[in-house]
Amino acid sequence: MIPVLKLPFWLGGPELEKLRLAALKYWEKVASWAMLPANQQDPETCTELFLNLIAWQRDIRRFDTEPIELFRKRVKFAYINAVDSGSVAGFKSIFQRLGVGYVEIEERLPGQDWDIVSIRLSDSQLSLNQRLLETLIQHYGRTCRRYDWQVITPLAISVQTQEFNHDTFTIYAAVPPLSVSLNGQIFDNDTMTVEAKL
Repeated sequence: MIPVLKLPFWLGGPELEKLRLAALKYWEKVASWAMLPANQQDPETCTELFLNLIAWQRDIRRFDTEPIELFRKRVKFAYINAVDSGSVAGFKSIFQRLGVGYVEIEERLPGQDWDIVSIRLSDSQLSLNQRLLETLIQHYGRTCRRYDWQVITPLAISVQTQEFNHDTFTIYAAVPPLSVSLNGQIFDNDTMTVEAKL
């Protein structure tokens, strides 16, 4: 806001008041023009034209049929997503930030090739966000990795808790040393049974 413009007292009068108001309006407009780039830096509130410029700067491309709200989120979190894409926990955070929800990610599964990364999510997550998931894997996925989608189905279960008492005790028995006599017998196979009487 421009401070109040005060004219010297000897220039008073209705015509000069009109001049003062016109000058105020002009400089307010010039100030808004000067502040336009600063006011358009937030991806959540800027115009779509500036949003496209910020997205280009952050290497984000809008895919077909992407809602503007999701595109704004992707542009807003571009830097932190680029940092987080190097780890499993970070990759999960990317999915959380962009509204996909809970996912499970596992690497180097036994019985499969070392470069396969398994991503488990629910059927509804996969169907509602398929194009977004493909874009995220293409943009943030690691080089020389293959991604395998697996669908998990959450089931609701209930467990009741009950109190129970269980007493245990252990009894030790001492056995005197055993003496075994084989009476010089010859065995033709590798197994034998020896009985000992206590």
